[in-house]
Amino acid sequence: MTSSREGRPGSGPVPAPAGPDDGGDTEAMALLEAARSDVDPELRRAVDTLPGQLRRIARYHFGWERADGTPAAGNAGKAIRPALVLAAVRALGGRPKDAVRAAAAVEVIHNFTLLHDDVMDRDATRRHRPTAWSVFGDADAILAGDALQALGYVMLAGDPHPGAARAAARLATCVVELCAGQQSDTAMERQAPGEVTLDGCLAMAEAKTGALLGCACAIGAVYAGAGEEEVAALDAFGREAGLAFQLIDDVIGIWGDPRRTGKPAGADLLARKKSLPVVAALGSGTAAGAELALLYGVPADPSDAAALARTVRVVEAAGGRDWAQLQAGDRMSRAVQCLARAVGEPAAAGELLALAEFVTRRTV
Repeated sequence: MTSSREGRPGSGPVPAPAGPDDGGDTEAMALLEAARSDVDPELRRAVDTLPGQLRRIARYHFGWERADGTPAAGNAGKAIRPALVLAAVRALGGRPKDAVRAAAAVEVIHNFTLLHDDVMDRDATRRHRPTAWSVFGDADAILAGDALQALGYVMLAGDPHPGAARAAARLATCVVELCAGQQSDTAMERQAPGEVTLDGCLAMAEAKTGALLGCACAIGAVYAGAGEEEVAALDAFGREAGLAFQLIDDVIGIWGDPRRTGKPAGADLLARKKSLPVVAALGSGTAAGAELALLYGVPADPSDAAALARTVRVVEAAGGRDWAQLQAGDRMSRAVQCLARAVGEPAAAGELLALAEFVTRRTV
């Protein structure tokens, strides 16, 4: 569908990134809350169409039920991706209410990846509660994730909006990229510390994280009736913001407060994950980087708190933390440039920018 907005300027300025005291977080939180309120009913209706045990596992994963099936008022996540879909629709002059099912479908796909990632990474907690695999077993968690992936496509297939087929094709292509990124990630875990390159790690992170954030923005553009140039620019905006998000997430994975993250301190280091700060430190050419390679060359002992603390110090001494934070800022600058190509009116870009700034301003 051709955009009714074609021909308007695509290179106008966008608002400057929000500062820590100018209400940027307040705006983003309001957008996330509104998106969750709009999307949750559609999400629940869709999940409730799943059969038997798959429905139970999915409802547990979303925080709506306890392990015994009784109702719970759990945390279903921040709704960042649905909020991006709806904000992109608004930014390009569309009607957000027409894209609620598409936004819910993106959230369903995101949660399929979480179920599978938790199994592969052996993460025992998510959102401050035991992960689905640790409660129901690997096989059931994987199958529930498979069902959620199919459900996302079913939701778009049943959407009467004229952009639904175009959105479904984008989402399916994105899932292939997500799987390729996850495969690269698991392959890196089998490689020796010196075999992983920073370029390869960045490409993997874009596929694993940036691709779906970009897809969410692009689907919002599709539902607004945008042309392909605008869709591509918003996809690029989401990808760059997603890479910034991953960089900060990796920093939090090492230095994060478990009371805020819901995961054990230093969990990524104990798993010997080659996250972006770690790979940057390994390739730093410093004595600390060489020490980190030695530490990463042997399995971690989860009971050895001193060894974990030493690994944290070494990553920081080798520059991993500083590099990741600087790189996140650079990626956000690129995201702003992409957003300016897609949205000519500065005021219209504000919601998308507020959301991107929010997820990359998180602290440990």
